[in-house]
Amino acid sequence: MRSYHEYCAVAKALDVVGERWTLLIVRELLTRGACRYTDLRAGLPGIATNLLATRLRELEETGVIEREEAPPPVATTLFRLTPRGQALRPVLDALAGWGVPLMREAGDEDAFRAQWLAFPVRTFLSDKSPGEPPVTIGVRADGEAAVIEAGGGTVTIRTGEPGDPDASLDGPPQVVMAVLSGRLSPEDAGAKGLRWAGSRAVLDRVLPSGQAVAMADLAPDHGGEDR
Repeated sequence: MRSYHEYCAVAKALDVVGERWTLLIVRELLTRGACRYTDLRAGLPGIATNLLATRLRELEETGVIEREEAPPPVATTLFRLTPRGQALRPVLDALAGWGVPLMREAGDEDAFRAQWLAFPVRTFLSDKSPGEPPVTIGVRADGEAAVIEAGGGTVTIRTGEPGDPDASLDGPPQVVMAVLSGRLSPEDAGAKGLRWAGSRAVLDRVLPSGQAVAMADLAPDHGGEDR
């Protein structure tokens, strides 16, 4: 592993997690829990298999991840974060919050995975009616499906089909992100390709407004139209 050779906490941290793909591997393990090698490759489109193997080895050597041999019927090696690796969660949360304004622009080649919505959900959504019965919101973007669940004052997300949700959002990832971050209402997002259905009250229960909109508008438009 390359080193900055600086006696500085930031430099020492970057010696461990500053290489390309490293923090994205941590992201996958934070959002999905223990993963097989093939699961990690699927969640990291574009990474070469030999590079993934190298990064996993480096992270294991520095105590960020560990591997375990899962018993049957899984019967394969699983990679998981150690407590040291779990301690990177606020770092990833801060990076995700800082990066949300940059998501106003999306390239045609940009990949999307449903588990990547975990960070905006944790950053922007809240259960405003904790005393009410739990509700579910189905989300679909680029063929990827996830379920947002709110109840008891918490909001969580999991990948997979929602079944019969109380409300649903379906559209391009950047438009779904704009709604989840509070920059667009579901109605305004309809003109940009969002299809929503179900209870508007359920959406209002979790979707942000005000402060979240201000956070999402930190970046300039560069003279372009929202996508």
